Amino acid sequence: MAAFVRAVDTGSLSAAARSLPSSLTAVSRQISALEEHFGTRLLLRTTRQLALTDDGRILYERAKLILGEVREIEATLARDPHQPSGRIRISSPSLIGRLVIAPLLSEFLRRYPAVAVDLLLIDRAVDMVEEDIHLAIRIGRLRDSQLVTRKLTDLQMIVCASPDYLARRGEPRTPGDLAGHDCLVFSDSPGSAEWRFADGSKTGRKFRISGRLWMNSLDALVGAARDGAGIVRVPSWQVQSDLASGRLQRLLIDHEPAPTPLHLMLQPSRLASPKIRAFVDYLVEQWGKIDAFRSPSARS
Repeated sequence: MAAFVRAVDTGSLSAAARSLPSSLTAVSRQISALEEHFGTRLLLRTTRQLALTDDGRILYERAKLILGEVREIEATLARDPHQPSGRIRISSPSLIGRLVIAPLLSEFLRRYPAVAVDLLLIDRAVDMVEEDIHLAIRIGRLRDSQLVTRKLTDLQMIVCASPDYLARRGEPRTPGDLAGHDCLVFSDSPGSAEWRFADGSKTGRKFRISGRLWMNSLDALVGAARDGAGIVRVPSWQVQSDLASGRLQRLLIDHEPAPTPLHLMLQPSRLASPKIRAFVDYLVEQWGKIDAFRSPSARS
């Protein structure tokens, strides 16, 4: 199974042989033996690439999980079972990962010198089994899942602009007024844009906006808003200092949508791992100390 998974991950039998390390003949025989054992074709092989069959896709996803559990067992039995050790793979939305999670890792690594961390900044929902992710931080309401989840906080999306822009263009009083303003839009693909606001219903209502500037970086959009380029929609924690200093002004407060939950997710099979438990406990401990996510009454 290890040879099979490596072949799929690397894209060829020869690349899998080099990375294992093994011989091309040995890897080919192992995969042929696996196909014979299960009585089905797992890979479609061409001179240029490998392609998974439907049965191969099922085995690949399960084999990744099985091999991960085997590594966990080996690490636990090889060391003090109460001492966290090994590598943790964490995925996070890029902004939260860079500004919130990454600054916490130095202290975690000092506390647990036998643990290594891979932090992947990915702005999409990852497949934790297929991509071998141990922990994932995910924004938004979750679908029914077998994953274990722990809510970290709620994120409030707000719109704001600089006093200079508002002096020139006026302040929108309703979400519908945004169609006549210069809005700064976070997206990878420019086009039509909509922002959601509260309208008394559970889900709220989407309003079409006029997007004059599109970027795939919230940091850059906030900078443009500070410079007076227009109105930006961001998580409130990201612009807390700008709001406090007056560089940005919060708009349409009475129309803000319901907060969006932020969850920590992990596979049930990882719960017994000392390194995973250590990181979850550490993250929850540190999260309450991050001022941007504390409730107003808890701040000094």
